Amino acid sequence: MKCAPNTTKQKLIDTAWQLLWTSSYGAVSVDDICKAAGVKKGSFYHFFPSKVDLAIASMEETFACIKPEYDAIFSASNPPLQRFSALADHMIAGQEDAAKLYGKVCGCPCVSLGSEIAGQESGVRQAFDEILGRKERYYENAIRDLIAEGLVAADTDAKAKAAELSTFIVGQLTVARIQNDLSALKRTLKTGMFKVLGVADEQAKRVA
Repeated sequence: MKCAPNTTKQKLIDTAWQLLWTSSYGAVSVDDICKAAGVKKGSFYHFFPSKVDLAIASMEETFACIKPEYDAIFSASNPPLQRFSALADHMIAGQEDAAKLYGKVCGCPCVSLGSEIAGQESGVRQAFDEILGRKERYYENAIRDLIAEGLVAADTDAKAKAAELSTFIVGQLTVARIQNDLSALKRTLKTGMFKVLGVADEQAKRVA
């Protein structure tokens, strides 16, 4: 993840993101992060009061990196159904790239971190909720366009449907990480998204 200038602070954020994503919050220490980043421990505490604060910064950086991609995928110039098809392709490709790089399925970094320590750290839970909410707004706007084009039921609650879709995606990515296997994700993510959205099979086949 390289979305900002290569400063000492950015090195810590990038390194934490990688280590926490590929391992776990509990398994990675401040010393581990500093060593991998080539940064002195004193510099760590100059920028971050604690490992939790760095973890939250890495979550925000994760979203900052994907935001341009989401902006492009969910551009109003793209047909609404195509936006969701492109999202599924983007997620699968990202998981495949990560698996090749790290030798295992990594899932979503924010979900992995949130599921591990959100119950103990309110800041992580808040960051997770905010980031998930930002993604859901992309989904909600696209769902409204699906409604306008008659591709889903006119009485669909776009906000509720976006949250439902978000939960489905989180579950798919989490199971892939747990099983260390992308085969189910590649087979069912896109078709499952269309089913959650309530898209007719004949419409879904046109963009599958």
